Amino acid sequence: MASGQLYETPVEPAPAQFEFVRRTPSPQLAGIVTELIGFRELVPVYARQAEVASLHVPLIISFGEAFAIGLSRAPRDNDRFASFAAGIHAGPVIIDSYGRSCCIQVNFTPLGARRFFGLPMSELADRMVPLDELLAARGRELRERLGEETDWHRRLDIAESFIAQRLTNAASPQSEVGWALERIMTSGGRSRIAAIATEIGWSRKHLAIRFADQVGVGPKAIARIVRFNRAASLAKQANRSGWADLAAECGYADQAHLVREFRALAGATPTGLG
Repeated sequence: MASGQLYETPVEPAPAQFEFVRRTPSPQLAGIVTELIGFRELVPVYARQAEVASLHVPLIISFGEAFAIGLSRAPRDNDRFASFAAGIHAGPVIIDSYGRSCCIQVNFTPLGARRFFGLPMSELADRMVPLDELLAARGRELRERLGEETDWHRRLDIAESFIAQRLTNAASPQSEVGWALERIMTSGGRSRIAAIATEIGWSRKHLAIRFADQVGVGPKAIARIVRFNRAASLAKQANRSGWADLAAECGYADQAHLVREFRALAGATPTGLG
């Protein structure tokens, strides 16, 4: 007869799927880098993920299998990228991995990326550019050095040191562009671009040209992404009121406008993204 006690069969813990190390950069890189990440897949299983539009400019330094990446679409067979940088894209990024990736990811701010790479950010916008094209021999040396190291923290130390050294003689971004970008971000993407241009003393056209060089895309596109990210963050909060109220709070014309922007920038509806 059963004693009334409950016995649980021991369950073996599931094997780890990946290694993941995240670091906030040193104060020396404040405003340049937002985050450094070490990542390695441990199980050879296919996986797909979708990243929403953001203001991060990632640099990927790979020691493993390439990713398949598509901008606002599923990647195709020839969309393989190993070590590369990607500029701002106003849409979702679809990433396929196959269980053998191993890399470091450095997330730059737009203006930080402009300083680090030393080229117009419009050359990175809406595309992935191989590391060899961006940093030539220095990039190959960095990848080899990181690949020879086995400790994630030492790898991240090497990456931070490389970035800091490269920034030593890098030109600073135009202060007007930095001010305009900050205004857009602090307003949640609701500041009028014409008003910002007027305050700087530039025309809207000149502001758009300078943004293309320093940031990669125009101020209107940046405002869209900032507004969307604020809405996506608020949508995840508990006890939210209806979508129409969220749309109004974030500066959308109505709920239908909100949904269209979520589909365009995340590839999903507000409920689907959550």
